[in-house]
Amino acid sequence: MEIKNKVVVVTGATSGIGQACALIFGKAGAKIWITGRSRVKLDETLLLLQKEGVECGGEVCDAAKAEHNEKMAHDVIRHYGKIDILINNAGISMRALFRDLDLKVFHQVMDINFWGTVYATKYCMEEIIKNKGAIIGVSSINGFRGTPARTAYTASKFAMNGFLEALRTEVMKLGVHVLVVCPGFTASNIRNNALTADGSPQEESPRDEEKMMTADQVAEAILKALIKGKRDLVLTRQGKLASFLNKWVPGIMDQVVYNHMAKEKDSPFK
Repeated sequence: MEIKNKVVVVTGATSGIGQACALIFGKAGAKIWITGRSRVKLDETLLLLQKEGVECGGEVCDAAKAEHNEKMAHDVIRHYGKIDILINNAGISMRALFRDLDLKVFHQVMDINFWGTVYATKYCMEEIIKNKGAIIGVSSINGFRGTPARTAYTASKFAMNGFLEALRTEVMKLGVHVLVVCPGFTASNIRNNALTADGSPQEESPRDEEKMMTADQVAEAILKALIKGKRDLVLTRQGKLASFLNKWVPGIMDQVVYNHMAKEKDSPFK
């Protein structure tokens, strides 16, 4: 797929993988439209993109609200005249045992991660079909393998993967490409903003972020995968190994994953 002059919408683009995608796709010649919930962070990201010579626009949008996504699609078409590529990146994580978790947190995670993807895709869909474009979902290894203390996040990513796989089959004869991206642990602020049992952010990552894949590296891999027409992209050696082993030795993986998560800083396992 040729990227130059394509109109690319990136949801949740004010930090992390979303911001990196906006920058890297923009440098490849795409026209970028970004969304985020914070006006301040949105304006800061637009300024960053403009300084890098990226043609861009954007507006505040809550991914969890259908009407915001509908307005977003209309805004992009009014501004650029079309939509070619949608990168569903908006997301939030959580960390708490299910027995302690307030169900409002479960709903919040599902609303942003899963329904946000459904809403944005729904309202951009006809334009993407018309232009034989692409839909990208930034999912997670958790879309293949559940991890303890992240039940809501895991459920949202399993749902996201299933939705996009079914959608891929629906549009396979219409010239639309669907790419599902499953990064492993990536250095971003998603763990800092992860919700605890009562819905408050944990504010500090329980992991060593310096040893993780960077958001820029993930964005580069996404761009290359799209150009090559890949259907799935699983990133990091750890992520690929987890996906493989969970398929063939799921019982062993239960214990491996438990032990791994129990070693996290301030682990909820006692």
